[in-house]
Amino acid sequence: MTSRQVKTLADAAERLGDGRLSITSRGNAELRGLADGCGAELAALLAEAGLLPSPTHERVRNIVASPASGLDGLGAADVQLWARELDTHLLSAPWAAALSGRFLFVLDDGRGDVAGLGGDVTLVAVGGGEAELHVGGRAVRLAGSDAPAAALAAAGGFLAAARRAGTGAWRVGELPQGYEVDLAESGVTAEPVPAPELPQGPPPSPGVLGPTALSVLAPLGRLTAARLRALLPAEEVRLTPWRGVVVAGADPARLPALEAAGLITRPDSPWAGVTACTGRPGCAKSLADVRADAAPDPARQRPGRSGRRVLPVHYSGCERRCGHPHGDWTDVLATAGGDYLVDGVPTPRTALPEAVTAARTTR
Repeated sequence: MTSRQVKTLADAAERLGDGRLSITSRGNAELRGLADGCGAELAALLAEAGLLPSPTHERVRNIVASPASGLDGLGAADVQLWARELDTHLLSAPWAAALSGRFLFVLDDGRGDVAGLGGDVTLVAVGGGEAELHVGGRAVRLAGSDAPAAALAAAGGFLAAARRAGTGAWRVGELPQGYEVDLAESGVTAEPVPAPELPQGPPPSPGVLGPTALSVLAPLGRLTAARLRALLPAEEVRLTPWRGVVVAGADPARLPALEAAGLITRPDSPWAGVTACTGRPGCAKSLADVRADAAPDPARQRPGRSGRRVLPVHYSGCERRCGHPHGDWTDVLATAGGDYLVDGVPTPRTALPEAVTAARTTR
């Protein structure tokens, strides 16, 4: 987002919502607490700022790209360029509006930070100006310049396979056995990769990210309007699927001010890696105020001081586990009796901090 778009979201949250913005596990911005009847005003605000380029295609613009790409000298290509081109292709293809709102494009610059996020169509930069296109456990290698168009073609191949299957599949993994995305039929002619593997790497840590960029996390994935504005000035603000923000064009000397604004700027922060669903009172299905119960106790030891791996932890108010992380994570689930299950182990609410810390650091 541009600085102007960030200001627009902050204004919309204050005027029309609950004053906050949530960052989802796909890096989307989510306005909550919207008043009845504000839809037209909100749509006009977003459209005027360039945040709603197509009412017909908005729900299918699900593109996750390596958020630090082009900023820190890592990665084999700047996939932010792919993201913009793929988005343009999506918006200009009328048939693409038939994709499910759950269908996901993932663009990894080779560092492996987003490749494991469960994309239906995944592009990975492999160097030498080339890319790999991964769909349903198979992959082909092609020129990087052809990658965005090939990703869209693969999505068209999925729609064709879903129509043949007749099961209403929304995602590639939901296609029944015997049905798969035919890349050649979709118009993607490229060299098959014999044993495709997706790269695996960590997300950017909170702190300095390259000479002119910063990475911060939002506590429990929430940004107040004031915290949004604290990110500015910036050349660009990128929301991440780890409920954080990469600020491009920012002086590293701004980190203390961002921490003072309530953002997570250090990897050893007790808030780092802690997420939660909406919980009570925002969700009628929730059995607990999980956001209050997830708040770290500053008096207790921070996880990870022993040098062991620290897993993400997600607090869920019901068994749907909305917004949980991908990969390995510590599962904290509210129960009807007011207590919790920590990775399936019954845990009194009063013992939650110690149980969660142990579960995160003893894998």
